[in-house]
Amino acid sequence: MITREEIANVLDHPVYDGDGNKIGDAKHVFFDDMTGRPEWVSVKTGMFGSNESFIPIRDAAVVQDHLEVPYRKDQVKDAPNVDVDAGGHLSESEEHRLYDYYGINWDSVLSEAERTDDGRFAAGPGPAGTAQAAGAAGAAGTAGTAGGTAGRREGADRTGMRGDDAMTRSEEQMHVGVERRESGRARLRKYVVTEEVQQTVPVSHEEVRVEREPITDANRGDALAGPEISEAEHEVTLHEERPVVETETVPVERVRMTTEEHTEDEVVRGQVRKERIEAETERFTDDETRRGRE
Repeated sequence: MITREEIANVLDHPVYDGDGNKIGDAKHVFFDDMTGRPEWVSVKTGMFGSNESFIPIRDAAVVQDHLEVPYRKDQVKDAPNVDVDAGGHLSESEEHRLYDYYGINWDSVLSEAERTDDGRFAAGPGPAGTAQAAGAAGAAGTAGTAGGTAGRREGADRTGMRGDDAMTRSEEQMHVGVERRESGRARLRKYVVTEEVQQTVPVSHEEVRVEREPITDANRGDALAGPEISEAEHEVTLHEERPVVETETVPVERVRMTTEEHTEDEVVRGQVRKERIEAETERFTDDETRRGRE
């Protein structure tokens, strides 16, 4: 548990879980009304610090420039939302609900709250209150009266009426941002297919043609050069062309993938709370006015 003297080193400083993950920044420290000890720290979490989660600090420790708590980051972010009243107090039911969520025995909390630091029992049987939170202004002051259900949060004036008889009206504002996340994957894959192709190519071949010519004075000498009657052969080699197929690998194109960013408008809806201030007038009758004067 941290001491009151260490509160200044906690406010507006990071809060880490046991695994070294940053949960958020400490905004308020709440004291127990009965013991005056720091009991809770509120941490801004979520996008833009839009959520405020409560963490028990009975087992927390200040390490260098930050606070370490024995609870996981996701556990803190999923803690129940509690409504702190106008005076900066946690109700008994809200505090009980938080203790149950973090697995802290409520009876042990009551026992600690009923006993003061010097061992004596404090007056009043009330449960431990959560208490004076310190805002960025520094450590909180003394604890509330014994027996109260919850403490008061310092820093912001949330009691409603101020010293100048004016009321502060507050409202929640919604802040919307964007986060970049992985939505899918695309890849290029090259594979081989076999296709039938057809191409026409001219081919030639030789065929035998027998030519006969009559004996003339011009060829008579060649005709009488051989024997008068004999057998003979004459051979001619024939040729033809046939298609020959071979393949060659050649590059035909380059293919790559690029990404394009398209922006479109998306409607985000949420709920915000606003405070309203109305004036109420009470009129006295003549009889009530006379009675008041008497």
